[in-house]
Amino acid sequence: MIEFYLNDRLVRVRNVSPNTTLLNFLRSELGQTGTKEGCAEGDCGACTVAVKMWTQENEGTYRSINSCIVPLPSMHQRRIYTVEGLKKKGEYHPVQKAMVEALGSQCGYCTPGFVMSLFAACYREDLQEDWQKEDQICGNLCRCTGYRPIRDALNKTAGTGGGDHFQKILSTPRTSRALSYHNQEEAFFIPTSLDELWKVWEIAPAATCFSGATDLGLEITKKRKRFGTLISLEEIPELKTIEDQDTHWYLGASVSLSDIESFSQENIPSLARMLRYFGGRQIKNRATLGGNICTASPIGDTPPVLIALDAEFVLCSRLGSRVVRAEEFFEDYRKTALQDQEILAAVRIPKLPLGVYAASFKVSKRRELDISAVSLSVFLDVEAQTGIVRALRLAYGGMAAIPKRAYKTEAQLVGRTWTEEHVVHALMSIRDDFAPLSDHRASAWYRTQVARNLLLGLYHETLSHQNKLPPRHASTLILEQNS
Repeated sequence: MIEFYLNDRLVRVRNVSPNTTLLNFLRSELGQTGTKEGCAEGDCGACTVAVKMWTQENEGTYRSINSCIVPLPSMHQRRIYTVEGLKKKGEYHPVQKAMVEALGSQCGYCTPGFVMSLFAACYREDLQEDWQKEDQICGNLCRCTGYRPIRDALNKTAGTGGGDHFQKILSTPRTSRALSYHNQEEAFFIPTSLDELWKVWEIAPAATCFSGATDLGLEITKKRKRFGTLISLEEIPELKTIEDQDTHWYLGASVSLSDIESFSQENIPSLARMLRYFGGRQIKNRATLGGNICTASPIGDTPPVLIALDAEFVLCSRLGSRVVRAEEFFEDYRKTALQDQEILAAVRIPKLPLGVYAASFKVSKRRELDISAVSLSVFLDVEAQTGIVRALRLAYGGMAAIPKRAYKTEAQLVGRTWTEEHVVHALMSIRDDFAPLSDHRASAWYRTQVARNLLLGLYHETLSHQNKLPPRHASTLILEQNS
């Protein structure tokens, strides 16, 4: 049986397909019609609800998620709030009042989703910068207001929650989310340890594993696929840790991208900046680092960054664990080095030495909520006195069937001085490294030209930042988004 709290009321669920989304259940079974469906793929934010989750510091927090792509059983033992549940003792919630006072609603279709994103922001203490507030609502679209009044409501209420009913809920104790749910020929499992995972795999060897379901949800909503058995990896502690391992950062594969982004701001800046434009806050609150890697998309955002940083992937099975370099993990289009009943457990990223550049570029049609046409991530080590390139890794996305390094271009620059003349000469090697395809996002010619321009842009950025490097990491981060 699936159990969760909706607007502080316990809900018990039986005889429902595990392929049912949270949104469909809220609307069709529970009458919570304030939550809307706009796109059914996590882009528009009309379906936004708030869920009590836990931070890396084991503190309760509210996070906005896209209910349209979340399998209902994933919410087992969660506390969920919709727009209908914010009014208490006859009083509207402060974010609702702020939206009314700022005239933040016109047609009203998107309003419940915005209200729930603002609700989550109300209880966040880390929204200090304007870009952080923008990020909180970038996953919500509005075609009427022009966003200004909504931003006004957000600025008025962000971080102001405290002492009310919802704040007290955050301090309620954590409960086990282990689940073994069956409905006719379908099943859904949430193991809470690796040992439990191996046992589930014994009885369901053909099961599909996932964590955040931001890709799997699209299989259900867009391709109308029905999964027989699903295994959620989101509650296995061994996959959810972030550790400082002296020379490396250890990032669990099931850590959410929003947590990875927060951690990386100070520690892995090029990864943090790429994640800033990865997707909406609702997506990042559910999506995981391991999921973005294991989908093995040639235009995935994080793999080029990890390849450039010379990361290692820790793979785990009942037989033990092994380590594979990031650039060796991707074998062909959508094919990885994972073997049968083996999972990605963690990513190990070497700490950056002083004096190096770690840079990330992403080119897409839209600045946010869009898949890249081409991306470039770079590790560059230039000898300070001579200006000679000691080490260089250029990892591209969108230029081949897999994220891939430009080895021939790198060879043109390593051992030579980091000058515009040498960089311009090396640009011609891009065509020797890649033979990109044309598709609806970009032509092969365009991708080649952009790949060259990004490398040249890197050179000019290194010049402009050479006297402004962050003292702790001495690394710069760059992201370019072009229309």
